[in-house]
Amino acid sequence: MSGKRTAAVESPVPMMARARGQAGQDASPPVAHPGRRDAWLRLASLGAFLLLWQLGAMVADSRTLPDPLTVFARIVDETVSLSLPGHLAVTLGRVAVAFAAAMLIGALLGMAMGRWRRLDAFFDAWLVLGLNIPALVTIILCYVWFGLNDWAAILAVAINKIPTVIVTVREGARAVDPKLLDVARAYRLSRRTTFLRVYLPQLVPYLMAAARSGLSLIWKIVLVVELLGRSEGVGFQLNVFFQFFDITGILAYTLAFAAVVLIVEAWLLRPLERRLTGWRA
Repeated sequence: MSGKRTAAVESPVPMMARARGQAGQDASPPVAHPGRRDAWLRLASLGAFLLLWQLGAMVADSRTLPDPLTVFARIVDETVSLSLPGHLAVTLGRVAVAFAAAMLIGALLGMAMGRWRRLDAFFDAWLVLGLNIPALVTIILCYVWFGLNDWAAILAVAINKIPTVIVTVREGARAVDPKLLDVARAYRLSRRTTFLRVYLPQLVPYLMAAARSGLSLIWKIVLVVELLGRSEGVGFQLNVFFQFFDITGILAYTLAFAAVVLIVEAWLLRPLERRLTGWRA
C-alpha cells in the first residue's frame, strides 16, 4: 500500500519542469526580439535629438548654437591634432580612480551600516552631513589642505560620491532575506561561501544602481575639479573655451566625453548587470 502511495506521489520539481516546458511549447514565438526593438528606439531617440538640435541651430545664431555638422567637424579636428584624446585620457583616468575608491569604500561602509544597527546610528549624522555638503566646498578644501595636485582632486571627487554609495548599499543590506542566510547556516556553509553565494547576489542590484548613478555624478564633479585647479583634462579645456566664448569647442568636448560614458554604460555596466542578475529571471 505504501509502495503504491509512493509511486503515486511525484516530486514537485519534475512537475514544475514539465509545466515550464509545456508552457514554452504552447507559447507563441515573440514577434521581435526585445533587444533589437530597444536598439531601434534608441537610434530613433538619437535621430530626434539631432533633428531638434539642427532646428534650434537654424533658429538661433550660429555663434550661440552651432549646428551638429560643425561640432562633429570640430571633434574630428581636435582628434586628429591629438588634443582631444590627450585631455580625454587624463580625465578618464581620474574618473576611474575616483569611481573605484568611492565604490569600494562606500560599499564596505554601506554593508556594515546595514548589518549593525549601532554602527548605523553612530555614523548616520556623518552620512547626512556628507550628503549635504556642496561638492564645490569639498573641492576647495581639498585643494587648500593637500595642494593643487591629482591626489587632492581624486580625493575630493571620491568624498563627494562615497555618501551616496553608502545610502544605496545600506538599503540593500537591510533588504537581504534573513531566511536565505538561515538556510546557509543550516547547511553549514562557510562565511566566505555564504557571502559570495547568498549575501552578495542579493546586493548586486543595489551595487549596480550605485555604480550607474556614481558614474554619472563622478565625471561631472571631475570636470569641476579640473576647471578649478588642474592644467589638463576636459574640464581645464572647457575653461579655456569659455574664456574665448568658443561654444563649438565646448560642445565638441562635452559630446565626446558624454559619448565615452554612454559607451561604458552600454558595453560594460549594462551587460555586467544582466550577467550578475540572470539568476533572478
